Amino acid sequence: MRTASCVLDPAAVVAPVRRRTFGSFVEHLGRCVYTGLYEPGHPLADEDGFRTDVLALTRELGVTVVRYPGGNFVSGYRWEDGVGPRERRPRRRDLAWHSIETNEVGIDEFARWAGKAEVEIMYAVNLGTRGVQEALDVHEYVNHPEGTTLSELRRANGAAKPYGIALWCLGNELDGPWQTGHKTATEYGLLAAATARALRSAEPGLELVACGSSSSAMPTFGTWETTVLEHAYDVVDYVSCHAYYEEHDGDLGSFLASAVDMDHFVDSIVATADSVGARLRSKKKINISFDEWNVWYLSRFQDREPATEWEVAPRLIEDEYNVADAVVVGSLLISLLRHSDRVTAACQAQLVNVIAPIHTEPGGPAWRQTIFHPFAKTAALARGSVLHTRLDAPTYTTARHGEVSVVDAVATHDDESGEVVVFAVNRDQSDPVELTVDLHLFDGDLGVAEAWTLADDDVRATNTVEDPDRVVPHPTPRVSLGGGTLRVVLPPVSWSAIRLGPAR
Repeated sequence: MRTASCVLDPAAVVAPVRRRTFGSFVEHLGRCVYTGLYEPGHPLADEDGFRTDVLALTRELGVTVVRYPGGNFVSGYRWEDGVGPRERRPRRRDLAWHSIETNEVGIDEFARWAGKAEVEIMYAVNLGTRGVQEALDVHEYVNHPEGTTLSELRRANGAAKPYGIALWCLGNELDGPWQTGHKTATEYGLLAAATARALRSAEPGLELVACGSSSSAMPTFGTWETTVLEHAYDVVDYVSCHAYYEEHDGDLGSFLASAVDMDHFVDSIVATADSVGARLRSKKKINISFDEWNVWYLSRFQDREPATEWEVAPRLIEDEYNVADAVVVGSLLISLLRHSDRVTAACQAQLVNVIAPIHTEPGGPAWRQTIFHPFAKTAALARGSVLHTRLDAPTYTTARHGEVSVVDAVATHDDESGEVVVFAVNRDQSDPVELTVDLHLFDGDLGVAEAWTLADDDVRATNTVEDPDRVVPHPTPRVSLGGGTLRVVLPPVSWSAIRLGPAR
């Protein structure tokens, strides 16, 4: 059996575990909102029309923050369409997804849902077809306490207290030609800076996210961030990253190594932002909001026949995820944790039905897709600080990423409880790997508190409405801790989480 090893040091801290790493994304796209979060006629709907089964799964998933209302959708959205009496709300065309938006759910409804789900809102403003004034207006509506026209309108609509939204996205993917209101980097940088200054005049403590590249494959990647930050560096806190991964042409080896690309993406943006900061002689550091990431079989969506009808909540991008997809999601979470010094917010896209960990049927059940499990376990177990985790492991050659490690891993350590958690993936498609972790630098005796592995003889196995628990994590069969060394056998194409606690 091949082996991999690492030494953990409680003093070798990368950064605190950021709770906002475990964010999600709700866009008015397909069935994410309608028959996803919200279905008034459903047997499990609450008094506000929200599906309580989805709320329960959201809390189980461990989501901490949710980006809303888009996404591509936001670049044509008029926020005021979604407030006030429902019977007076206009129906609008959504050009982004060729759909009809009924506006039954707007910011007031979503804020109520967020309260029930116990999540923070990351609100995105429309800088595609709108601008500074509209951003100020929606901010006045949601955050100003009282005594102004829009704050009093919110109060009249049933929300006496402001929503206190702290995290704001200044538009979405405006580098992309597909985006309604697509802009050059200079056009967007100037608009983002003006909007940021105006919002800070209204509420100085806001956290503001400037649009970065829609993907690292964009022809303007790097130059976009440079130009935008040259205009907006002093008035924003974050630059965004978006990345989606899929298996191409049966190349499972490259797909399993997708986190290598995420690592490079983050490192490149950090270097770019720091370069701009150095030229501006700024002591400030720009962090990264990786506010769209997931496995998405984008090529299938792009190859579809374009829609001809304008429908309400059509079935769009409802990918069914398998074991390999779940292992990749687990490895992407490892990458995000590894970069917790600069990636301080992240949102898996999306929450329900649309490339999502939760799937529903109208009038029917909700269930966990395979990718639900590594996210939920990581969100539940990662506590304290992220540790530097340097592996000595065998490698293999991929078509897309070159030579990569067969094993990837990261560890967290909670000083208060003394717990250590190791998250690991084995990318080998046929053979197990034994991972040994040297823990001699930790005080006291540690024992294995719990160990979970997601793997299957069929890497294409999925969870369905008929068999919703076909793929779930199981107790890791071969794990031991003795003499200050953890030993765990990682099955082929697997994701594992091992929690170690003080021995009793």
